[in-house]
Amino acid sequence: MPPADTRTLDPLDDDDYPAYTIGRAADMLGTTPAFLRALGDNRLIAPLRSSGGHRRYSRYQLRIAARARELVDAGTPIEAACRIIILEDQLEEARRINEELREQADRRRASA
Repeated sequence: MPPADTRTLDPLDDDDYPAYTIGRAADMLGTTPAFLRALGDNRLIAPLRSSGGHRRYSRYQLRIAARARELVDAGTPIEAACRIIILEDQLEEARRINEELREQADRRRASA
């Protein structure tokens, strides 16, 4: 048996690791910290807080924020952009669950 892999995942390789300050995140997205705070106010993203209470964003959250920026840049109000993204996410999850249920039903029919 090969030895167990004892390497730990580098936090910067983790899409959910809160690595970016609000200023750095805003710079990366070409937007303002106020825009990122507005996304939080509209419950699109909820950044973690450092021990000092500062917002920290993950790469996953920055991808969501970038999608919101695309919609806002196209003229969509920020509140509507946040709602659209939330609904898109819910639709994707419903589709994934539906596909899983179809596969389960197909397996049951095949084994009957």
